[in-house]
Amino acid sequence: MIRYKSSRQLSISEFKMPFEAKLDENNRWVVLSKIVPWEEFARLYYKNFKSNRGAPTKDARLVLGVIIIKHIMKTDDRGVIEMIQENPYMQYFLGLEAFTYEQVMTPSLLVSIRKRIDLDVFESLTDNLITKGLKLKAGEKAEEVDSDTKDDDNDDDPGPHPGNKGKLQMDATVCDADIKYPTDLDLLNESRQKAEELIDDLCLKLGLQDKPRTYRRVARKDFLNVSKMKRKPAKVLRKAIRKQINYLKRDVRIINNMLDTIKDQPIPFDRRQLKYFFVIQHLLEQQETMYKKKSHQVEDRIVNIHQPHVRPIVRGKAKAKTEFGAKINISLLDGYARVDHFDWDAFNEGQDLQAQVERFRKLTGKYPELVQVDKIYLTRENRRFLKKKGIRYTGEPLGRKPAKEIKSRYQKRKERREAAERNQVEGKFGQGKRGYGLNDIRARLSSTSNSWIGAIIFVMNLIRHMRDIPLSYFVPLLSKLMKVRDINIYPLGPQMKLCA
Repeated sequence: MIRYKSSRQLSISEFKMPFEAKLDENNRWVVLSKIVPWEEFARLYYKNFKSNRGAPTKDARLVLGVIIIKHIMKTDDRGVIEMIQENPYMQYFLGLEAFTYEQVMTPSLLVSIRKRIDLDVFESLTDNLITKGLKLKAGEKAEEVDSDTKDDDNDDDPGPHPGNKGKLQMDATVCDADIKYPTDLDLLNESRQKAEELIDDLCLKLGLQDKPRTYRRVARKDFLNVSKMKRKPAKVLRKAIRKQINYLKRDVRIINNMLDTIKDQPIPFDRRQLKYFFVIQHLLEQQETMYKKKSHQVEDRIVNIHQPHVRPIVRGKAKAKTEFGAKINISLLDGYARVDHFDWDAFNEGQDLQAQVERFRKLTGKYPELVQVDKIYLTRENRRFLKKKGIRYTGEPLGRKPAKEIKSRYQKRKERREAAERNQVEGKFGQGKRGYGLNDIRARLSSTSNSWIGAIIFVMNLIRHMRDIPLSYFVPLLSKLMKVRDINIYPLGPQMKLCA
């Protein structure tokens, strides 16, 4: 059952506090509550509920508020519920009418919520913030911006675009999943242990008194003898891998033989156990193939049996040449970040450039004046596209450099400055990984991981949007006060000219 509650923000005086205390209007949660697009999220969130039957769902504002607090405070599901339980400002931010000592929701409910909210929802909210931020910078009032953005959501064609304006920055990174560093020996040992658990469960469900011989004690001893070695010679490690492959093959064969005895009956595995059984068989095939070829590479390699969707992505970084997680391509527009491409497999980020340039035009009404990207984006096709649209880009031209290229000091300085500005994307990656845990995705499922990453990007944009809000209130106030004096306050640049 859908129970919609209006997200109208209570005033400070309406929120009931114990002991007749009062909230501070300048608190960050009070300020933040005024700029979050609650109504837009409610519209997108309730689309997933197609029936009015069942228990009433949690209010959309409560759901989004908990997610925002979780990632701002960089805590886990249980920790964020406990924080909200103790903090009246957070409860006010969630839209509650009075302070309560009860939990706003159970921590386990957040997993189900992440399954309902995909990456597209947070991208829509991000687009909403970008549109508002650009209008605020143009000098519009906050009230006018809120009313205009509601009509702009369904505008697919922004109309004419005379001239280019603005800068578009793009780059890619990997959001590391919270998994143990994978090695062939560890993966085989973990798979063998999980297969032995499946055998024990099958024996219990089938009523077998005598369990099949699995050599689990010998297998564990063989694993520990090698894993505890500080230095593992190649021959010793290869022999240990071969043994674990044979142990796992025996366990899988035992499971299949036991399932053959009940062909006419449903498989006595639940959904979770069946998933593990398929993953273990696939991993066994991959490990056998790599062992025979004496290689460590195979297509769609499984690096974690609990998260089989995670893939190794070779990035060639100094700290870690190979990363394990989701690869995302991000475009940066006026400090706002947007996920353009999300995939668990490695991809060529250069293929996203043209689509994001068109996305830039849809949001701003014009093509960008400058595109700041790496060499991988500047293919011949992308260069021709940018030239056709009259867009400059940072990067060396293709082909052999001319023997003598005469550039003025101003041109050289401008090129160095524009190339350095692209590092803002790297700074955004650093902000997300250090401040919000973008390099430590703890969601177990691929769908919930998508929601986790999208939420972090949205929260970063929300904090960025807070810097534009004071400007929207400052400009109208200053114009009224200085109306009688010939003062030019537009645009608000670093060199504001004041004429008495």
